[in-house]
Amino acid sequence: MPQTIDRFRSSTIGWLRGTLAGWGTILLLLASFIASFYFLAQGTLHGTALLAPGLFVVALGIVAAKCFANLAVAYELTDDRLILHRGIVMKSIDEVELYRIKDVRIDFSLINQTADLGTITLCSSDETTRDQPLVMRDIHRARARRETMRTLVNAARQNRGVREIDLADDDLALR
Repeated sequence: MPQTIDRFRSSTIGWLRGTLAGWGTILLLLASFIASFYFLAQGTLHGTALLAPGLFVVALGIVAAKCFANLAVAYELTDDRLILHRGIVMKSIDEVELYRIKDVRIDFSLINQTADLGTITLCSSDETTRDQPLVMRDIHRARARRETMRTLVNAARQNRGVREIDLADDDLALR
């Protein structure tokens, strides 16, 4: 069995620190605490006082939903494949052979860069990603992981003697 080089999943804490949605959720939590202290200091328990616990429940629900979504998928990188472990109750395992990967792209915003967070997108000829790219969102240390993947893809191609050839339609080039 191939040795695991890296095992990772999307980061909930990274999402909180490195995205506008995460910052908004943190602000929602802070607003609920400030409102709670305000209404406690006022000694009022009218309808507006229920706003603070409501904000807290909404923010906590957002964080819980993101956390469960991130727990549902884990990525395992070996020297010859990327293994996707999906599911919490019903599990499935899918594999992408590294030598079949055509492109490894990373996207990140200015806020993502401060948290060392990114979205890694893989395009390959493997059945898992033939119809649409595999998108791994909110990955901590995304730049380093992308470089590791690119190195492993090139090594897997050399080990198998595989070369990537792009075919262009000459009719399209003449138009």
